[in-house]
Order: sequence, then C-alpha cells, then structure tokens
Amino acid sequence: MARKLDDVLERMGDCDSLAQLEAAVVDLRDRYDVEHLVYHCVKAGGEQWAALTYSKRWVDIYVERDFQTIDPVVLSCFRRFTPVDWKRLNWSGRPARMLLAESIAHGLGNQGYSLPIRGPAGQFALFTVNNKAGDDSWARFTRAHMDDLLLAAHYVNERALAIEGAGGEGAPSLSPRERDALTMLAAGRSRAQAAERLKISEHTLRVYIESARHKLGALNTTHAVANALARGLIGL
Repeated sequence: MARKLDDVLERMGDCDSLAQLEAAVVDLRDRYDVEHLVYHCVKAGGEQWAALTYSKRWVDIYVERDFQTIDPVVLSCFRRFTPVDWKRLNWSGRPARMLLAESIAHGLGNQGYSLPIRGPAGQFALFTVNNKAGDDSWARFTRAHMDDLLLAAHYVNERALAIEGAGGEGAPSLSPRERDALTMLAAGRSRAQAAERLKISEHTLRVYIESARHKLGALNTTHAVANALARGLIGL
C-alpha cells in the first residue's frame, strides 16, 4: 500500500471514538487531495452515523428534503455490491438534475465514486470519494488510487463497527491481511496484481487466502470472497 494510506490506516487502528475516526477520514481526504470523502452508515434498526467533509448546511438540506429517496447514487448502491461511478448513473430526470445542481452549489464536486458496504445484522454503509475534475483527470485518479480507497473503505467501516460495538456475534475473525487479500480479489485483481498491490509475495498472499478460506468454511477462493462479502467482513 502507498505510504500515505499506511499512515492513515495505522491511525485508524488507534481510534477509540467516532470523533477520532472522523478526524482520520478528514486526514485521508487531505492526503488524496480530493474535494470530499464520506462514510455513511445505516444500521438495521435505522440508526445512522457519518464521518464526512460535506458542509453542515448541505447535510441539513439533504436530510430535510429527503434527497436519499431520489439520489441515483444511493438507489444504485442499494441494488449492488460493486463500486458506482456517478458519471455512469442516470441523471436525466428532473429530481436527479435538481439534486446534482444543489449539491454542486453547496461545494460538492462534479465527479464521484461510491462503494456500497454490507455489514453484519443488516448494516449498510456507503464510502464516497468526491472531487472537482474533468473526465480524463478523474479516470486517471480512479485508476491510480481505487485499490487504496477500497481498502480504506473497509478499514473505516470495520473501525466504526468496532467502536459502536456492532461487530456481529458469531462472525469469524479475519486478520487485516486476510481481509486485504480477499478485498483485492473481490475487486477483480489477479493474485499477482493483489500481491504486488499489497507488497507481499504470491506465496504469502496464498497463505492469507487459504487461512481466510478455512475460517469462513469456504469450498474455494470464490466461495470465500462471496462469503466474506455477504457477512460484511470485507467491503467492495
């Protein structure tokens, strides 16, 4: 992992309050030099919590106008496990265009990438990177940094659940490296690419994958990845 990510993840591991985790999210935003970074969690019982860099005014407007019911990003993420590029969504309807115009007027960028995360006991979360950039520049950014941000999304979610005491009873405990390995495979990386990204040998990667597979009671690697996603042990 890049040094900038290593530093923030190490800091996240020491967070024992949501306020400290929010400060780490702000630090991550600054290190990647993007406009905004958002983690928003909804528990099964409806309780919500967020660590974000949006203005309070925009958050208040979004909640007051119930924008989540028309937001193409939220609606799309509820239906899938894979990351959502905002530019690929349908913004042609009048409510969606109004929402987009309002968001930009309140300091959001025109580009966004959101990662849905499903956790234990019905927990659902979104990890979003938002920026002001042209299409070509944004494509270069996502190619260069999306692996980092996939891992960061998982770490933020895991730490938030730990702080809130919502880790889920009976869920198998995977080590950070086991989760990293499965996250890379879930994102479509080959074993060679995953090993290179995590700066470990393919042999070491194989050890982590096999260890995770046994803990999850999975028949093979594909089953292990699917199992980990379904249990919310990794985010994608």
